[in-house]
Amino acid sequence: MADQYALVLLGEIGAAQGLQGEVRISSYTEEAASITSYGPLQDETGRRIEIESLRATPKALIARIKGVTTRSAAEALLHTKLYVLREMLPERQEEEWYHADLIGLQALSQDGAQLGEIVAIQNFGAGDLLEVKPKGGGATVLVPFTRDTVPEIDAEGGRLTLVPPEGLFE
Repeated sequence: MADQYALVLLGEIGAAQGLQGEVRISSYTEEAASITSYGPLQDETGRRIEIESLRATPKALIARIKGVTTRSAAEALLHTKLYVLREMLPERQEEEWYHADLIGLQALSQDGAQLGEIVAIQNFGAGDLLEVKPKGGGATVLVPFTRDTVPEIDAEGGRLTLVPPEGLFE
């Protein structure tokens, strides 16, 4: 991907479902089933991936991908990441952020000291967490993505202010 900001990750293809070529999809959109509303998706190489049909079950989203009609073809798509051109997304509102806007930002303390870099955003059910790779190396740390812990974001400037729990980066 030439421009890391030109594409936004919307989901990922999981395991094959059944024998007719359907797949499970993990959707990273606000409403899971809306992954189909952004138009054609593509993978990392730019290959077009069209979701022909999508249904929600209690355990997963099940999709039929155009041109995929067998289980083995569905299995070949396992872990395929699904992207959309950023221009296809709605403009974000104030205080809203796409994960792509935050990943790669430098995390600075309130006094301007570099703490690390945002490498991912996780959510295990209790709210978003910023995954920070510490400046000095070592294991990544998770910090709640709240107004208290992240009082300022300057995406255009490539940084955010982080007020982590005491002792987290020591």
